Amino acid sequence: MNTENENAAPNATQVTAPDENAPVRFDNKIAVLLREDLETWQRLNVTAFLVSGLGTVAPEVVGEPYEDADGTPYMPMFRQPVLVFEGTKEVLTAAHSRALSRALPRSLFTSDLFATGNDRDNRAAVRAVGTGALDLVGLAVYGPRNAVDKVLKGARMHP
Repeated sequence: MNTENENAAPNATQVTAPDENAPVRFDNKIAVLLREDLETWQRLNVTAFLVSGLGTVAPEVVGEPYEDADGTPYMPMFRQPVLVFEGTKEVLTAAHSRALSRALPRSLFTSDLFATGNDRDNRAAVRAVGTGALDLVGLAVYGPRNAVDKVLKGARMHP
């Protein structure tokens, strides 16, 4: 096992497809971990916020723009699935620590952000709390599949 490569921050998404008919398999993984006690609207909102910046730090995850048969253009989207998991507050806290120790690209959502209404206040709310005291409700990570799987240890796929 090459742990040096596994723990390194990804530089590019590699796609492995031996032939045209084989399923596309990505070497990297996009994953969102949500605290299990969130309401449905919160889960959707947190997920959207968590993945919103990924394309700016890892532009290789974004595919080409879409176009329908009439030529109407649409924005590009991620080239690969976003896997959504859930877990307890303790699982989320442990995953956050593991993501930090592996230096994986990550985003977070804290409970304080439900009370803010804009980006400036969101950033101020996170900045006001030390790393160990963050009340995490969501975490997104991107990196090599094996490293992301280790970060998510104890989490389960979102139903």
